[in-house]
Amino acid sequence: MDITYDYYRIFYYVARYSSFTRAADILLNSQPNITRSMNNLEKQLGCSLFIRSNRGITLTAEGKKLYKHVSIAFEQLNAAELELSNTTLENGIVTVSASETALHGILLPVLSEFQSLYPGVRIRITNESTPQAVQTIKNGLADFAVVTTPADVKRPLKETKLKDFEEILVCGKQYAFLSKRTNHLEDLQNFPFICLGKNTKTYEFFSDFYMKQGLLFKPDIEAATADQIIPMVIHNLGIGFVPAPLIEPERGKKELFVIPLAEKVPTRSICLVENTSHPLSTAADRLKAMLSAPLQSAH
Repeated sequence: MDITYDYYRIFYYVARYSSFTRAADILLNSQPNITRSMNNLEKQLGCSLFIRSNRGITLTAEGKKLYKHVSIAFEQLNAAELELSNTTLENGIVTVSASETALHGILLPVLSEFQSLYPGVRIRITNESTPQAVQTIKNGLADFAVVTTPADVKRPLKETKLKDFEEILVCGKQYAFLSKRTNHLEDLQNFPFICLGKNTKTYEFFSDFYMKQGLLFKPDIEAATADQIIPMVIHNLGIGFVPAPLIEPERGKKELFVIPLAEKVPTRSICLVENTSHPLSTAADRLKAMLSAPLQSAH
């Protein structure tokens, strides 16, 4: 059966993220092209791979079987490419798996500086949740990950703290009256709440925080990424905690309001996760050093 590798590559991303749109974004392609490719793959294989509904897509039994094999092959090819790539500072490749908060909180300005210093080095960034990013490191598909705590890593993975940040509770104009007083979490439980999904460390973090206050954490809306929360809040779909690095661009626009809290939200950290059993390339090691520099200069 002569099926193009591109179809399997597209299938891998669609299946991994359960989204044609997300796959299109990652592959720098259009959604119609992604959909057309998957329809062609189903036709060539003679079976349905996806169950399509208004709530998104899920894999059929056949789709799950195919993904089990495709994911292994795809990840091994990526790992081989990383190993065989030139790893000098003139023309190497660095692959970083990053969460949204880490990307905006520390990674982007450092990447800009790195690229100006080493223009010959190619940089690949995958935007993933902390659990996904950690799994990517375990699978050898990235040099290191820059994510938010809690990361819960175990040897041979190593976690290095890079920067602390705060989670800030915000609302849109409809709930702006909440910004004029100090609120207790218990008093806010009747307001619609927006948070990342249950498979994220952010959800786990706030579940634990609420539990320590004797409260049940029950978000009304689950966002896929942290940067989706702000537009939802601005459009008055609810209130929600947003990492401080993501709020900075919104300050002064008078669409986002900070809700003062009586309870102190624990500080979180942006950290670097690496696999100590796999030595970093020259280029990756240099980027790691640049990311660690702000922390070192603070001591």
